[in-house]
Amino acid sequence: MGIYYDDNRKVFHLQSEKSSYIIEMIKGVIPAHVYWGPQLAGREFQHPLNLVERCSFSPTYLQEDKNISLDTLPSEFPSYGNGDFREPALEVHLVDGTTVTDFRYKSYTINKGKPALKGLPATYVESDEEAETLEIILQDDKTGLIAALSYTVFNDQDVITRSVRIENLGKDNLVLKRVLSANVDFHDSDYDMLQLSGTWTRERHIHKRPLVPGIQRIDSKRGSSSHQQNPFMALLAKDATEDHGEVYGFSLVYSGSFLAQAEVDQYGISRVGIGIQPFNFQWLLEPGESFQAPEAVLVRSSEGLGGLSRTYHRLYRTRLCRGEFRDSKRPILINNWEATYFNFNADKIKEIAKAGKELGLELFVLDDGWFGKRDNDDSSLGDWVEDRRKLPEGLGKLGEDITAMGMEFGLWFEPEMVSPESDLYREHPDWCLHVPGHKSSLARQQLVLDLSRKDVCDYIVESVSSVLSSAPITYVKWDMNRNMTEIGSALLPAERQRETAHRYILGLYDVLERIVSRFPHILFESCSGGGGRFDPGMLYYMPQTWTSDDTDAVERLKIQYGTSMVYPASSMGAHVSAVPNHQVHRITPLETRGHVAMSGNFGYELDLTKLTEAEREDIRKQVSEYKELRMLIQYGDFYRLLSPFEGNETAWMFVSADKKEAFTTYFQVLAGPNPPLRRLRLKGLDPAKSYKLEFNGGVYRGDELMHFGLTLPQLEGDFRSLLFVLREV
Repeated sequence: MGIYYDDNRKVFHLQSEKSSYIIEMIKGVIPAHVYWGPQLAGREFQHPLNLVERCSFSPTYLQEDKNISLDTLPSEFPSYGNGDFREPALEVHLVDGTTVTDFRYKSYTINKGKPALKGLPATYVESDEEAETLEIILQDDKTGLIAALSYTVFNDQDVITRSVRIENLGKDNLVLKRVLSANVDFHDSDYDMLQLSGTWTRERHIHKRPLVPGIQRIDSKRGSSSHQQNPFMALLAKDATEDHGEVYGFSLVYSGSFLAQAEVDQYGISRVGIGIQPFNFQWLLEPGESFQAPEAVLVRSSEGLGGLSRTYHRLYRTRLCRGEFRDSKRPILINNWEATYFNFNADKIKEIAKAGKELGLELFVLDDGWFGKRDNDDSSLGDWVEDRRKLPEGLGKLGEDITAMGMEFGLWFEPEMVSPESDLYREHPDWCLHVPGHKSSLARQQLVLDLSRKDVCDYIVESVSSVLSSAPITYVKWDMNRNMTEIGSALLPAERQRETAHRYILGLYDVLERIVSRFPHILFESCSGGGGRFDPGMLYYMPQTWTSDDTDAVERLKIQYGTSMVYPASSMGAHVSAVPNHQVHRITPLETRGHVAMSGNFGYELDLTKLTEAEREDIRKQVSEYKELRMLIQYGDFYRLLSPFEGNETAWMFVSADKKEAFTTYFQVLAGPNPPLRRLRLKGLDPAKSYKLEFNGGVYRGDELMHFGLTLPQLEGDFRSLLFVLREV
């Protein structure tokens, strides 16, 4: 495994754990994509691309060889203007007003390890022996523009990461209009495309459709990765299932507007591109400057979607997330939001915290409403000063009182926003994104601070740090509750205004890096109206994300199942809330709500002081059971068993790395009359091991459980669930 180069044929062979990725320099200058599939054992590759002359409408690139047309060539990094009429990865406006560039191969380097990306989150290695990195240098001789293509191969995983750096070595200013992070031209189009789409409170539902001629696209133009689309797509072979078949995944480590698309051309080549959204983007690149695109993480699996997901889970859990909480247990929390909303005081908060301690919970989180004059959504964002009306002895004393109970103390922030009704806005009205002469649109009665500005970023770092230093805080929920409109910055010149949205994301990453480095003992959880910014970029700074504002157990089945396509359970915040549910008003059993929430980072979001004694006892049992299973759930291998998108039942399971322990949950949404008897076939166990089923005390071999399955008891009523724990005997 590693990266090999055949100098005679100008062929690069990248080998990951079970895959090969091959690039050939046609005529020594044109980077062509040759192969991505099951690993080819030999280092050398003997099969040249089959190039034939097409019709006159596919222009010849090299006059000496009419078989070479960029319009039909499977390209590794296509640019615009030389006869490739498909969507390019790179588009540049030149000083003469044209957009024609001609990038040709110049050189390469192969090094052990994986370099960081300046100013951007990315996967990493802890030892240079874990990976190798290839950098291919392409140059446009007319402009002096360099495209440095970076490929990192992880030796023990089927992962290839890609990014590109554009450098201006010429004498003129250039304008980048489009810079995608990765382009792969598949040699056929016999695939289905899978995407994760939805909206607020209905995030990351699975949608699958066949590729057809033309462009199939998902994207965000909202300034964030968004509730509506996730920066991930996959191509599935027609026979691919959850457990079998070829699947190719593309995930972007970026938190802003993005584009991911598949274009099927006239000859059935499927071009997949992923990167920063070109719409409303440009970047002025002056001589000597460079532009770094975000990282795209490419994963191939011959074990279906399940294999793809487990590769992403392992990589993102261990080589994207960082810090003290990457490998440690996450606390069970109680959040007061749905219990009190804005209507609370210190005594009420301490009552809920005390009740949580009595039930075995470990962390109290004070949500929105503790600062400024924040009695509703209309004011005070940006004024990060405790409200002494609600907290007369201050935030520090409240935190001390809660920690004295034996509970940790956490706090909600929304630092990227400002309320027009705030001291901050009155003092600095130009600090928000805005366009002079245009009204500023409000959403949730707030505006977006301009994080492309260093002074704004510095204010956020210092104001948040001041609060975090004032109280014994060990957890922060970092929220962001609206998307960008009127995208403009008071400090940028006219020719750079369309850089604002990307500069905002770079500013956000700088803010997060400074804060999490300053407070390494604090567990940070990302949130954006729930799952509106659930992306790999945020996981680099905050190892978990509030999965959705929808806490209904039935709705969460689809949300958490879809999220698991890319993101590990350790990244998903999941809470038990009151019934009727505050989003859909459904009444579900406490047991079912607990089983759904236990499949992520577990917590509660309801008024614990209003529970019946029976409910309190049920919660004690849930908390005790979760503590026993916590490390397995947060860091075990995840297997999807039954899909909520395909029927009335859902099931998934977690298996420890040594296959000695497993945790399985089964959910029935609606009851049916005289239902058939059912068996649930498990996955991921050791077929030769014997497991004790705590549900009934029975002992079963792993092969029995996977091929014959568990016999399920008949459940009475709607919204019911079962929990099974298996341990090796």
